[in-house]
Amino acid sequence: MSQDIAGAARNEGYHGFEQGPIRPPSEADSLLLRVTRNCPWNRCKFCPVYKGTEFSVRPKEHVKRDIDAVYEAVQHLQLRGAMASSQTAVREDRAAWAAAWHWVRCGMRQVFLQDANSLVIDPGDLADILRHLKGRFPEIKRVTSYARSTTVARIEDEALAALREAGLNRIHIGLESGADAVLKMVHKGTTKKRQIIAGQKVKKAGMELSEYYLPGLGGRRCWRENALETASALNEINPDFIRIRTLAIPYHIPLYDDLASGRFEKGTDVEMAEELALFLESLHGITSVLKSDHILNLLPEVDGKLPEDRDRMLGVVRAFLDLDPPRQFLYRVGRRACIFSRLSDLENSFRLSQVEEICRSHQIGPENVDRVTDDLMRQFI
Repeated sequence: MSQDIAGAARNEGYHGFEQGPIRPPSEADSLLLRVTRNCPWNRCKFCPVYKGTEFSVRPKEHVKRDIDAVYEAVQHLQLRGAMASSQTAVREDRAAWAAAWHWVRCGMRQVFLQDANSLVIDPGDLADILRHLKGRFPEIKRVTSYARSTTVARIEDEALAALREAGLNRIHIGLESGADAVLKMVHKGTTKKRQIIAGQKVKKAGMELSEYYLPGLGGRRCWRENALETASALNEINPDFIRIRTLAIPYHIPLYDDLASGRFEKGTDVEMAEELALFLESLHGITSVLKSDHILNLLPEVDGKLPEDRDRMLGVVRAFLDLDPPRQFLYRVGRRACIFSRLSDLENSFRLSQVEEICRSHQIGPENVDRVTDDLMRQFI
């Protein structure tokens, strides 16, 4: 553990079960177990989470107490039933009880370690936490964590393998872009080379790997580089999952300041679809599952297995790009207003009439659709 991270592990009293603010959509059914608080890097211009917060490592004994609190709640729930447990909830840790109740309802199959980079702590401490978790809940099928590529790249292969043996079997890494110019521009704090090393180390350790790609992160100036270099990096990594997260820029983050000043030009939905098509065309020799599992994505049907589904996914993007401008306009508004969930919804007369009414009542037209859709996307951040 580096000196700065070690210093973040404080002598503090235990104040009960904790959960952090975010998790991947794929971890909706997971028990959220907080190992660290906030983000040790916290400088990415595009990220609104953790800004204005201080990073700290929770003492491992506190994390183990969280596990024990959930275990006790689960025992009550399973023995007495969820509806007969209100008096126990008053006596016990309410947050642990609520987490346990949700987890029991979801089948108790998976756990997600929070917050932004759990692997930053001492590997031995993390392995100890994992063993305690598996000791309490041997039925768990999957334990997942976010991690930064810079952190993973520094961990010895033997330590990663030991974490896998202790129960950590999936890692999510925010690659975002494989283009060094883009990574530098958004203060990601890593490089394409380091991203590749980290991804390959996770795969070598026998863990499942999810890598995230942000279409639009290069802006209008670097959109081609963002697509091509990201595809190039992923071709070398061959992650289990590639997860698409279309760029949205909420207020009060550094990238919004760049947008407002003109230092960054955000692409439109049409331009980001062109980038996505180039990205898909540039993926070669990999067997990843591509997931479009977020509301920010314009075309949720771009979801499938490589290489066999690539042409179908490309066909969806090209079908959108081939629409005449009025139909593109209506689809964009309908998707961003959560009326359309796929391109074929343009053929649904009821939904289409809803979108047309929204455009009339809110005076949305080609001249302001970019601003309106950007505002709608901000609601989901």
